[in-house]
Amino acid sequence: MAASSSADRTPPPLPEPLAVAVADSHTHLDMQDSTVPEALAKAASVGVTTVVQIGCDLERARWAARVAAEHDPVWAAVALHPNEAPRLALEEGPEALEAALAGIAELAALPQVLAVGETGLDHFRTGPEGKAAQEESFRRHIALAKEVGKALVIHDRDAHEEVLRVLEEEGAPERTVFHCFSGDAEMAKVCAASGYFMSFAGNVTFKNAQPLRDALAAAPPELLLVETDAPFLTPVPHRGRPNAPYLIPVTLRAMAEVKGLDVDVLAGHVARNTAQAFGYPPAP
Repeated sequence: MAASSSADRTPPPLPEPLAVAVADSHTHLDMQDSTVPEALAKAASVGVTTVVQIGCDLERARWAARVAAEHDPVWAAVALHPNEAPRLALEEGPEALEAALAGIAELAALPQVLAVGETGLDHFRTGPEGKAAQEESFRRHIALAKEVGKALVIHDRDAHEEVLRVLEEEGAPERTVFHCFSGDAEMAKVCAASGYFMSFAGNVTFKNAQPLRDALAAAPPELLLVETDAPFLTPVPHRGRPNAPYLIPVTLRAMAEVKGLDVDVLAGHVARNTAQAFGYPPAP
């Protein structure tokens, strides 16, 4: 049998629909090949009836807010990505960073924008020269989320202890979501003790991701969300092919197996948790 190629860019087939509708808590529709209506229709056909569109720089954040205003199933989150803030500061200067943060603050006040994020710390792509600007941006986004009374969506890459430290120093917003949770079981317990939501993506299905599955096993069902982070992190068995919100059922079923829960039971938790985390009305 020939090995599967990671160069296969054809869209994976539709999975079996979920009986209980859920949300994709973190996606990037602007980076996907299909149109927004096409993406939403495919997602709805398998029981993914809500998506949270993430804007990672000022231009993409404006796009996210506009699309959320135009499409009922879409809500928006806006921020400067942890790698965008130091890029602005280092390449364009502190004035450019300040202007971008001011633009994000304006967008965060809009009714269709339910979260400030993704923000946080990324010590994988940002080196020592950018860490100060990155941490200051994170602190500013935390303050903004509390000011507008909206959720905070955190990007945490190779910076677990530092992210938790900053949250403790600044005081986390009432609703805080760790997007694409990447910590271990001990971190999951710390987050649970603080009431932080933990959103798991397709990488929880990867062969080498046992520590992530251990974290999922340790996380309480009432704090779990599911996401695609599409077009990235496509779940097994479609790894290497384009990800999209309609593949949420693949990840959710894998999560249910790890948790030892019926898929419908976990879907019910996830649906309620996402509505609570982002503050939109739950499905009837």
